[in-house]
Amino acid sequence: MPPSTLQSHYSNLKLHKSDVWTHFGFRTKEGSKDYDKSYAVCKICTARVKYSGNTTNLRTHVSRHHSDVASNANFKTKRGDPSQRTIEEVNFSKLPATSTRATKITQSVLVFICKDMRPLSVVENKGFRNMIKTLEPRYTVPSRQHITDIALPKLYQEVKATVLDSLSSAETVALTCDAWTSRATESYVTVTAHHITDQWNLQSHVLQTRAMHDSHTGEHIAALLTDAVAEWGLNAKDLVVVTDNAPNMALAARLAGITHIQCFAHSLNLASQKALKIQSVVRLLGRIRRVTAFFRRSTTASNQLKQKQRLLQLPAHRVITDIITRWNSSYDMIERFLEQQPAICAALLSAEVRKSEKEIFTLSESDITCAEEVVRALKPMKDATLVMSEESMPTLSIIAPLHAKLVMGAQESVDDTPTVRDIKTAIAEDLGKRYVNERETLWMASTVDPRFKDLPFLSETDKQVEEENATEEAHHPHIKDNFDSIPRPPLKRQRTSCALVDLLGATFASTSDNTAPKSEHDVAAAEIKRYRDETPLPLTGNPLSWWKDHEQEYPQLSKVARSFLCIPGTSVSAERVFSSAGDIVNAQRSVLRADHVDQLVFLCRFHVFPSVFSTLCDCCCYF
Repeated sequence: MPPSTLQSHYSNLKLHKSDVWTHFGFRTKEGSKDYDKSYAVCKICTARVKYSGNTTNLRTHVSRHHSDVASNANFKTKRGDPSQRTIEEVNFSKLPATSTRATKITQSVLVFICKDMRPLSVVENKGFRNMIKTLEPRYTVPSRQHITDIALPKLYQEVKATVLDSLSSAETVALTCDAWTSRATESYVTVTAHHITDQWNLQSHVLQTRAMHDSHTGEHIAALLTDAVAEWGLNAKDLVVVTDNAPNMALAARLAGITHIQCFAHSLNLASQKALKIQSVVRLLGRIRRVTAFFRRSTTASNQLKQKQRLLQLPAHRVITDIITRWNSSYDMIERFLEQQPAICAALLSAEVRKSEKEIFTLSESDITCAEEVVRALKPMKDATLVMSEESMPTLSIIAPLHAKLVMGAQESVDDTPTVRDIKTAIAEDLGKRYVNERETLWMASTVDPRFKDLPFLSETDKQVEEENATEEAHHPHIKDNFDSIPRPPLKRQRTSCALVDLLGATFASTSDNTAPKSEHDVAAAEIKRYRDETPLPLTGNPLSWWKDHEQEYPQLSKVARSFLCIPGTSVSAERVFSSAGDIVNAQRSVLRADHVDQLVFLCRFHVFPSVFSTLCDCCCYF
């Protein structure tokens, strides 16, 4: 039967049938007007194709035998319901910008920008857009303007609310404050906050990084601190601020009415700088800088140094050139020179280096001896700086014992060389005049730290005075107000009757009957005494974990510990913001507005974004 005589079943059926029926039809049964639906007939080649109620065999026939027709055909299912989408439309249609998944992906992109300190313009980069398109073809990357003006401020407000809630539960909050200058020559002041949670975890937050166009006088910094305290709801808290030893910072704290603590790391830096200004040390540093600068300048010498390091089996470390304003970089430069001294000498004596360089400077044996003496004399200062740079553990309680140890270690010995003697004298004189006004605060912090509670660095008279101060602090009114909030184990019920008491009770009064009610001072003193009798915590232990386990045993003293152990001994946390901010405000982003710098630094230093990641993970499996 020719194709023209075939009856097309497609025209006799209702809508929502496939376009494949354009190329197929059915024959009528012999002697009947009914269609023979067991086979469909191809209108192109008149071949019979088995029909089982679906179009799979028909599509396969067209694709296999009439590929030219199949490539031009569009076999879409006709729809009676216009609102029903095809699988292709579901899988590849763009996500609405307000959908849950699109919103969370946008938040995740913003967190990526903040945590990895990427420029806001990264959303316009071709590589980034291609990656997002590969991961989620339906997602439309928002514009830079949307990220800057809408998404970033929104995320900042969400995280700020979380920080405000965390600070609201703290009784004592310690602040650190420091100023810095960006690469765009913009001056900023960063404020961080620290407190101990109910679970005895040390919590730290970067509160703000605000531009300061006025001169850094004590009055201007005090006004900035006052505004920060008000903005973050800290007016009713017991506040302490830790800054460097600059007079303007001390004045700012006094004008703002906040207790001031000097940064111990800065004190160590000042004392070490005094030691590095000794004439023999200055001469040594100049000679080592000349050698290290030569290796950093000459590619031939640098290559020879690498070869000699492999030959002598020394660590493949580069030489270090110090930064004059950072004393520890000078220490690191000398220490690295001594480590690589055999390879350095071998490289300088090699024929390749001597062939290309006319003047080669080397150190004498006396210079090497002097370098070893300087490293040995300054090592306690270096170790102390590393200890005080810790942010996850209390550090204020370490200052008093560490300060006493360094001053004692700086005493002269008969074996000291003139250089070592001069270094010790410079350190002892500088450290000895510091922390005179803050010593009671430092002693109290050491008292409530179970690692240092025995106070071995104090005389017996000072220990007794400090114990009395701790007793007074323990029954301080603000401690008493919170005494009832500490859960205590239930009291045991006393027996109401006893045969022995009935017989001899009148003759032998119980101890409690003869004991007068104890005053609050006596209760605090007894608590201090029991605490003193405890075995000291090892230096490697965590004092916060110890207090978490013993809070119920010492309900009043634990409040004092929570107030003092949250105070950092340095302003390192504020200074570390400079590194993050330096990557944010770089040459490519030097025109960032001050409020965007504040928001980006704040979000960069925030550790967890639960509202972003938890919901994003929940919706990742839904398309």
